[in-house]
Amino acid sequence: MIEQTLVLIKPDGVQRGLIGEILKRFEQRGLKIVGMKMVQASANQATEHYGEEIAEKYGKKVLDYLVDFVTSTPVIAIVIQGSSAIATVRKIVGATYPGEADLGTIRGDFNHTSKVYAKKNDQGHNLIHASESEEAAKRELALWFSIDEIHDYKLSHEEHIL
Repeated sequence: MIEQTLVLIKPDGVQRGLIGEILKRFEQRGLKIVGMKMVQASANQATEHYGEEIAEKYGKKVLDYLVDFVTSTPVIAIVIQGSSAIATVRKIVGATYPGEADLGTIRGDFNHTSKVYAKKNDQGHNLIHASESEEAAKRELALWFSIDEIHDYKLSHEEHIL
């Protein structure tokens, strides 16, 4: 099933110059980038992105921390499209806590915080966000992109595999 999903390269990924490396991982898997922009998120946009469920699940302090972090520098917002894109992107990204992410994933290969530090103190500094479900992807895509910012085109290999 062809899906679209949102990826955000967070401030730590932007500041460390990992944009190209991260994009390369998705393209190498045959996924298509159909929208991309650099955005300086507002506090309202970041709060809406993370939602009240973060505050309810982890507390307002965690929500405030994530909002402060995501608004600290520009992020790269990306729309990725492909067969089972949501699950595929999540596999490429790796576990939420970088110290638990497998080698070969974006978080496993590029994050340099220890497992204990990443799990207990710095869950926001994990380089990247990827929508976790179809429902989340639809909500998040609408928050970050207008319909005219998402484009469709054929990749050269699509005629051979679809």
